[in-house]
Parts: sequence; structure tokens; C-alpha cells
Amino acid sequence: MNEVQKPPAHLRPATKKWFKTVISDFELDGHHIRLLTLAAEAWDQAQTAREVLDKDGQTFTDRFGQPKERPEVGILQNARISFARLIRELALDGDSAPEAPRTARTADYGRRR
Repeated sequence: MNEVQKPPAHLRPATKKWFKTVISDFELDGHHIRLLTLAAEAWDQAQTAREVLDKDGQTFTDRFGQPKERPEVGILQNARISFARLIRELALDGDSAPEAPRTARTADYGRRR
């Protein structure tokens, strides 16, 4: 199945190449390919945001003359976090799956007892 899986057409050429490499190097089920697709999209979003920030800077001046953070700063950060989490979920950097699932944070998370 992995040999015929093509990267989504909307991905950047370098990301398509990475997608193909992962498909050929790893045995992925259908749901893993969806996670890989999301990771590739997150990477492209981060790259797009990075290009805007490199060109225009991290801030702009609003109509009141006050400096404001560009929306691309948040887009870049969210895309980086998503990419890292998806790669961790796919366990592409190790020989096996993660040792144990992460526990959900609850309202008591971080409180001292």
C-alpha cells in the first residue's frame, strides 16, 4: 500500500519529497498516513509563516501607532507544535512506539498536595 501512496498535491516540493521518503522507509497503516499528511501540512504552514516573518518582521504598527505581533508568529508556533506532536505520535525517530501514552492534564494538574 505504501509504495503507491502519493503525497497530497498541495504540499511544497520539498515536503512532497520528505513524504515519499517516509512512506518508503516506514510501514504505515492508513491512519498513520493521515497523521503523516497532517504533519506535512503543519511543516508547510510553518515554512509559509517563517517566510512572511523573514520578509515583514515579527511586529507591525497598528492604526493607533502601537506595535502588534503579526498573526504569523502564532501560526508558526502552532504549526511547529503540531508537527512535533504528530512526529512523536508516528514514532518516526525511534525503533518502537512511545513507551506509554501521555496522561491527560486535569484541573488538578500542577497543584501541590
